[in-house]
Amino acid sequence: MVVQRLAIAFILPLAILLPTDRVGAQESNDRETRLAEYLSQTEFVGKFTIDGQESPPKTETYTISSCEKLPTPDLYRLKARIKYGDIDQEVPLDLKILWSGHTPVITLDAMWIPGMGTFDARVMIRSGRYAGTWQHGDKGGHLFGKIVPIKGADEPAQPKDSPASGESE
Repeated sequence: MVVQRLAIAFILPLAILLPTDRVGAQESNDRETRLAEYLSQTEFVGKFTIDGQESPPKTETYTISSCEKLPTPDLYRLKARIKYGDIDQEVPLDLKILWSGHTPVITLDAMWIPGMGTFDARVMIRSGRYAGTWQHGDKGGHLFGKIVPIKGADEPAQPKDSPASGESE
């Protein structure tokens, strides 16, 4: 009798939690799918600064032709055309995108980008905008701008809604 009561006391709470865990996993998969769709066929158009320089921010453009969620947790493959200084190239980037609540944060830790070098960055995506910090060797700074559909895509060029649409803060 005591064993049965102990079993019920431990098993019942687990049984109650299991469906919630499945729902949580499904919500996470839905969120990841929405993010990949949101980032595909977009441009990050904005500016970047260099710490210690008094010059005005410089223009940057990142064109994301596609984004797909990879099987590894938090890892996405973005096919990106990067315009940075004199560089203009398209590269596949396997990027970690973590979540701060309902806000995706692109996370680079000592990531080598072909033809460009090694970068660290944290770039938050929210409400059709991006903002963050970057580091490349001894230089670093801030970056910020708008996320817009690629011109000529199915939609007119204007900021895209957040991938977390409909979710409360």
